[in-house]
Amino acid sequence: MEIRRRELDRAVTRQVLLFPFLLSLFCRAVSEQIRYSIPEEMAKGSLVGNLAKDLGLSVRELPNRKLRVVSAAKKQYFSVNGENGNVYVNDRIDREEICGTSQLCVINFEAVLENPFNVFHINVAIQDINDNAPRFVKDNIKLEMSESTLPGARFLLGNAEDPDVGMNSLQSYQLSPNQDFILEVKESRDGNKYVDLVLQKPLDRESQRSLHLILTAVDGGEPHRSGTAQIWINVTDANDNPPVFTQELYKVSLREDAPTGSLVLQVKATDKDEGSNAQISYVFSNILEKARQKFSLDPETGKITVKEPLDFEETRDYTLLVEAKDGGGLVTHCKVEIEVLDENDNAPEMTLTSISNPVPEDSLPGTVIALINVKDQDSEDNGKVSCHLQEDLPFKIISSSNNYYKLVTDSTLDRERTPEYNITITATDKGSPPFSTQKTILLQLSDINDNAPVFEKPSYTAYVPENNPSGVSIFSVKASDRDLDRNARVTYSILSSNLQEVPLSSYISINSQTGAIYAQRSFDYEQFRELEVQVKAQDGGSPPLSSNVTVRVFILDQNDNAPRILYPSLGADGSALFEMVPHSAEAGYLVSKVVAVDADSGHNAWLSYHLLQATEPTLFSMGLHTGEIRTARAFADRDAVKHRLVTLVKDNGQPPLSATVTFNLVFAENFQEALPEMSNQSGDSASQSDLQFYLVLALTLISFLFLLTITLVIVVKLRSSRKPKFLQCFGPDSYSEASPRFPLSYDDGTLPYSYQLCLSSDCKKNPNVQIAENILCSDSSGMLFLGKGSNISQAEKETAGEQAQPNPDWRFSQAQRPGTSGSQNGEEGGAWPNNQFDTEMLQAMILASANEAADGNSTLGGGAGTMGLSTRYGPQFTLQHVPDYRQNVYIPGSTATLSNSSGKRDGKSSGSSGGNKKKSGKKEKK
Repeated sequence: MEIRRRELDRAVTRQVLLFPFLLSLFCRAVSEQIRYSIPEEMAKGSLVGNLAKDLGLSVRELPNRKLRVVSAAKKQYFSVNGENGNVYVNDRIDREEICGTSQLCVINFEAVLENPFNVFHINVAIQDINDNAPRFVKDNIKLEMSESTLPGARFLLGNAEDPDVGMNSLQSYQLSPNQDFILEVKESRDGNKYVDLVLQKPLDRESQRSLHLILTAVDGGEPHRSGTAQIWINVTDANDNPPVFTQELYKVSLREDAPTGSLVLQVKATDKDEGSNAQISYVFSNILEKARQKFSLDPETGKITVKEPLDFEETRDYTLLVEAKDGGGLVTHCKVEIEVLDENDNAPEMTLTSISNPVPEDSLPGTVIALINVKDQDSEDNGKVSCHLQEDLPFKIISSSNNYYKLVTDSTLDRERTPEYNITITATDKGSPPFSTQKTILLQLSDINDNAPVFEKPSYTAYVPENNPSGVSIFSVKASDRDLDRNARVTYSILSSNLQEVPLSSYISINSQTGAIYAQRSFDYEQFRELEVQVKAQDGGSPPLSSNVTVRVFILDQNDNAPRILYPSLGADGSALFEMVPHSAEAGYLVSKVVAVDADSGHNAWLSYHLLQATEPTLFSMGLHTGEIRTARAFADRDAVKHRLVTLVKDNGQPPLSATVTFNLVFAENFQEALPEMSNQSGDSASQSDLQFYLVLALTLISFLFLLTITLVIVVKLRSSRKPKFLQCFGPDSYSEASPRFPLSYDDGTLPYSYQLCLSSDCKKNPNVQIAENILCSDSSGMLFLGKGSNISQAEKETAGEQAQPNPDWRFSQAQRPGTSGSQNGEEGGAWPNNQFDTEMLQAMILASANEAADGNSTLGGGAGTMGLSTRYGPQFTLQHVPDYRQNVYIPGSTATLSNSSGKRDGKSSGSSGGNKKKSGKKEKK
């Protein structure tokens, strides 16, 4: 065994050394084909050759080229090292198993390179070695020979089988030494060698009944191998005529789709003998087991029929040896050669050798997608195959070589339009009828960043109300990208705006992920009304693609600005200036005009003008939309000289905002006449509505006192009926126990003391009647009587030295000023007489004058315009120091009305503001 292995190695070495030289010459002539030659039965892992060197490739570029071998065979007999390009034996190679008896045994496979894509066809010739000894089908051969057999008679011994080819196959036969027989070797058309046993001299059954010979078959290998068979010859009695076939060789052609049981042919042999020696039987002799399985032979008729279905692709021809034997034991042989005709019974077979999946969508036309091997086991036209694509796709299939096809791109690809393709490849042979095979490839396209983000609209318009909260989302933009994954990840940013003065980031910002736009501050419509920004949408591809869109943000006006009055303007001290109106002004006379503006716009800036307050509402009118103040009627003598108008300017917003302005109007013909009124501006600044309120309050108090007086008079009348001597209006219960002259307490009201008055006419009819010490009455001269017959002159003398001159600028307080409701304000501009006794006496005199007016027999004596005050304060204390309360004052219980006898007091308005009222915080004794 070791000697055989060394010899095998030497044979391999010789062949490998010789073959590269021949191979290099052959490869230069035939492009893309490499041929190797190796002996069979090489150990697994044995080196066949260096493919990189033979292809002219550098070892350094092999990893990038991804060198590999592919084969359509069921077994991968070879493998390649992708690092150095060496081709190794990958599996056991038995030439007899692969190629059978074929002289030329070649294994084909392909070497595939990428970047760029190339296919090289590799042919490896398998050299036979003498690894099989010849072997007879029958180890024991039994023959019967008649003794009458003539010399020269032939007996077929069959043949020995040796799977090896060439010199390693069967070369000769040898017969053991004997004197009766020799061997004669014949070679058939298929190269098989058959041996006949030839009788050299007649046999003598009596001398030798049987013979034993050894037949040896020898091949030509080194070393020689041989096989033997034992021949047993039985000598029988004479049968001198053997059977004879009509022909020695029968040939027939048979379709591979011949049905089972169909007749192939019938062999015929005849025998000249008679009787049992002429009875012939037929049997197969020395045929292969495969042929015995496919065909059957009728032993009596010699008919050969199909036993099992035939397959052209498995065996294309059969050789049958038929033996005819008569009853005497004589035999003869004939040969039957059957040729199987091919039918188109095999569909093409497709093998996907290599595929690139997924494919970039920017692949150029002609890019190889897949390598496909197509084969058909049929022959001639039945085995010719063509491939095509079924659908109209941007691909095409082209023939490469040796039944290989390439699937390549035919036009540009677009993943966004078609992300994947179902490519159906159809392989059809040229048989009749043709057979076809389909194979579907699911090809996916990988994304390339070839699409920029696209906004949903070409431009955007947003409307934002002013005074919006900072940080609130005011708008949102959206862009989409048709690419995938990172290439479709869109981020947003703001490029620029039409605001150049301040940084854009102080106004708006954008969420880079969602596209939401946020206000960074509260917008002011009056500052800017429109904001135009450029928003950029950029994807995450490499290089990134982007697109821009214009976003116009319009600020909507809100009613956040009150009207601003331009005219009249206020004075330096914040008060309104005076306007002078002539006495002769007729109705419709333009007194003044309010000029106002509103910083808002639209409906929010529509202004309307209203007269809110006026000293005399019927005297003036105001234009609703013009703001013009005009006289509604002519000036009358009863009208006040100085008027105060409060005007309201209101916009049309929701809710509306407004502003007010005050006019001080003086009716005068010239500036000198208006100057006194202007000098009393501080005293007249009180609201006319407040003046009227306090006037009504004063009238209410007086009415209350009047009703109280009437009640007391009734009570006194009832008491006087029981006590006529005293004629007292008040009972003793009203006085304090400490002093009979003064009441127990007094009220801190308009009048600081409580008085119980007697308003009956008895006081005036009987002036000498002594009045109770708590009664206070007044005569027609305006003198006051106090106590029990006391004279007021003595009181005057007692207080004359203590009384100082009154301040001519004093005014009554707000609470003490009579008038209509709303005619006064709350300001106190004057001063009350600073002497307590003077104050008390002045109030008592005013009340007494009111009582006289109630009786209807007095005009508030003491001189015109003095209200009797000159009796106490002297002739210099006239009504110019005291406001005239007689105008439009109604005294309850009387038909008389206090009026100014002079009609007008030195041109001063009755609506002047009163002085500060100083209330005492303690009780005083009188």
